[in-house]
Parts: sequence; structure tokens; C-alpha cells
Amino acid sequence: MCDILPIVGADTRVNVARDADGGLRVRLTGTWSLSCGLPPFESLAAQLEGPPLATRLALEATGLETWDSSLVAWAHAAAGLADARGVPVDAGGLPEAARKLLELARAVPPRAAGEHDQPDDALTARVGRIALRAWGTAGDALEFLGETVQAAREALRGRARYRRVDLMHAVEASGVAALGIVALINFLIGAVLAFVGAVQLQQFGASIYVANLVAIGVARELGALMTGIVMAGRTGAAFAASLGTMTVNEEVDALRTMGLRPTEFLVLPRVLATAAMMPALVAYADLMGILGGAFVGVTLLDIGTVQYLRQTQD
Repeated sequence: MCDILPIVGADTRVNVARDADGGLRVRLTGTWSLSCGLPPFESLAAQLEGPPLATRLALEATGLETWDSSLVAWAHAAAGLADARGVPVDAGGLPEAARKLLELARAVPPRAAGEHDQPDDALTARVGRIALRAWGTAGDALEFLGETVQAAREALRGRARYRRVDLMHAVEASGVAALGIVALINFLIGAVLAFVGAVQLQQFGASIYVANLVAIGVARELGALMTGIVMAGRTGAAFAASLGTMTVNEEVDALRTMGLRPTEFLVLPRVLATAAMMPALVAYADLMGILGGAFVGVTLLDIGTVQYLRQTQD
């Protein structure tokens, strides 16, 4: 229940008293709830302005019953009034949790008025902001690439420090775990390519050449392209999420504290595993693409399986 008096500028929850040395002692009592609203500040502001000028502002909560964030909000606003007048604030009488929240809120400096201004919406300004962000991103990417190349050089010299078990986990994530999605995507690509090619080749009675079309298209271009896209979207995103989580949990900082290079310890095993698995995945993708084309050729074009495979070899 809110115990607010129906008098403007007065509130039974806030009692302001002046000490003999000129300090203001604010006693907060009763129930503090957001549903009750915040007490007014007129009386406190008048006492701070004097005369005589207050020497300090002490916040106490001796008669406090229950409270929520409204208590911290009011104390923060009262401290702001005191700071504006150069009066020191003593919040030692508040509950420990409220005092910690108040200290945390007061530790953040107030924003300058200019930071709230709307950005310039002119075309040149928008292009400039995009260019500056792109320049900063390019610098970060170049720095990361350089650190990765240095880590790879140390690996070639046998001086890289990383765990072999991490390398095996990365091989599994970028190799065996990716076989399913690579097979599905490239099988469908081969099937679609065979179907599209058959529509045109049937007009000339050259349906058999669908096998050549699929084999050349998949082996030369689409197999490697689709595998790279899948690896970047699936495995790359998984690696990025893992490293991002480690950064948030300060595990990367812990590695630096122990004298380990994060790029060498975390990034290098994943790069080596992906580089080692890509050729095998591309060959597997080529095979699945050819099988996808064979499925369409055998089921829709009435081409024999053996004949299709022989035409693929030609």
C-alpha cells in the first residue's frame, strides 16, 4: 500500500533533516514500489540550495519495509541534484543491493547533449559512414589474415602450439559432420542441371549428352562452388559462433594471460582441418552431383545406367 500524503511536494516516505554541521540527512521509510510512483524532489532541492548551503547529503533507509527499483531511481535522481550543486553524497545507509546498484548507475558518465542529435541523412554523409565502417572492417580482416598466416608458418616449422584433440574435433566438424548436407545439396544440383539440360537437348534428340553436361558442370564449377558455400554457411558459422562465445566468456583473454596466442591455439586447428577436408568434400560433392544427374537421366529420359555412366566418362 502506498503511503503518500495528498500534499504537493510532501511524502511520508522521505524525511529530510539538517544536521548541526549543515549536512542533510534523508531518511527513506515505508514501502517503495513502482506502482506508487516516485516522491517529488521540490523539498529536497530547496534544502540543497539553502541557505545555508548543505555540506553533504546522507541517504538512510532505517525504516524501509520493502523496495524495488523505484528506490534506486529516486536515490540516483537525488544524487544527481546534489552533484549539480557540488554537494557530496553518502549512500552508506541504503541497503547493500540498492547501494551497489546506485554505485553502478553513477559510475556511467552522462552522455553529452550532442550524442542525441540525429545523424546527417545526406547522401554523402551516409556513403561516408558506410565507407568508414567498411575501411575499419577491412583493416580487422587484414589483421586477422596476417595473424593466421603467421600461425600457419609456425605450424610448418613445427612450433605452433595447439591441442591435437582440437584439430581432430575440427576435422570431424568440417568433414564427417558435413557429408549429409553436402550430399543433399549437390545431388539436387545435379538433378536440376540434368532436368534443365534435358528440356533443350530432347529437342535435338541428344538426350544422352545430359550425362556430359552434368559431369562437366558439376566437376568443373558447381561441385566446388556449392561445397564452398555450404562450408562457409554451416561450418564457418559454427566456428564463428564457438569463438564468439569464448570471447564473451573471456576465455580468449585467459589464453592471452597464459601466454598463448588465440589465433594459433583456436583458429589454426580449424583452418587446417577445413583446408584438409575441402578436397575430399569437393570430390564427394562431384560424385553426388553426377549421381543426381544419373537419377534424372535414368528415371525421366529412359537412359540406361551403364550407358549414362559410360557417357559421363567420355
